[in-house]
Amino acid sequence: MAAAAATSSSSTTVEDLPGDVLACALRRLDGPSLAAASCATSGLRALAEDPGTWRALCLARWPSLAAAAAQQQQRCVLSGAVSPRRLFADAFPFPCADDAAPLDGDDRLRLRLPLPGELVSAVDVYHRGAPIASRVVETSTLSSWFLTSPFCVDAVDCKNPAPAASVSPAELELSWIVLDPASGRAVNVSSRRPVALERHWYTGDTLVRYAVVLGGCKFEATVSCSEEAGQLTEVSLAVDDADGAAVSGEGCLRLLAAAMAGPRKGGQNQEQEAKRRYDEFVRRKRGRKESKARREVLVDLCCSAVSAVAVLSFLAAVVLR
Repeated sequence: MAAAAATSSSSTTVEDLPGDVLACALRRLDGPSLAAASCATSGLRALAEDPGTWRALCLARWPSLAAAAAQQQQRCVLSGAVSPRRLFADAFPFPCADDAAPLDGDDRLRLRLPLPGELVSAVDVYHRGAPIASRVVETSTLSSWFLTSPFCVDAVDCKNPAPAASVSPAELELSWIVLDPASGRAVNVSSRRPVALERHWYTGDTLVRYAVVLGGCKFEATVSCSEEAGQLTEVSLAVDDADGAAVSGEGCLRLLAAAMAGPRKGGQNQEQEAKRRYDEFVRRKRGRKESKARREVLVDLCCSAVSAVAVLSFLAAVVLR
């Protein structure tokens, strides 16, 4: 009888717990842990697919979606076309490194992807893990002015800076996710931790830079922190190519569409991978700049040599005449 009781006890699994107890336990997990638990059994998968649980995770991860000023965006992002689980799966991990390959002549998939007609940016700035500024920005992408102008999104109005008293710029973290409400897809376009800190040459503000590399271009978000005034005076996103030229709105839309449709990469080393790709981009950009400078010097020397030969030939012709 004791052996039978031991056998019965050893066959007890976590799914033997009441469903409401399991659901309560799953709600206490973070996103990656909840996704891992849903892969264990069909019963846990059914419990882990609760939209309310994923919606709470999204609102906890990105407070901007719960801001009072973003109620309209929140309804279209977390209900209807965009499910909370899909949003978390798209926006939490970084785009896979395969998406960073430049477009070549044999791969025109990016050109065939439909362009988003509207972008919603959910921007959250954290200090030591606590959110200090949250914004949601809607950007219409249908105008010819947007498509042909350099891509830039400002999340903080210069006339209405966000308070940031007693913060250390090096300890600021940023989350910038871009969503396409029409397709229901999203992508993370910012490293959470800074990749570079600089001092503005004129204002003296600290510029904290966050970046990811997509399609051979650098998505760089800049947080300008005025330590004297205790304010975040700028939170903006811009895109540069490998030559340092600004990418147009249409080019950026194609990069975002490809990244939204591509795979994602999770794991513990997301930040290190983002920093490595940024450093590699900076080295490649510096190498291209130096190579261009050498070519320009070589062209100048050739032009000078040709000019000198032409002058000497003219002088010789005059003397020997």
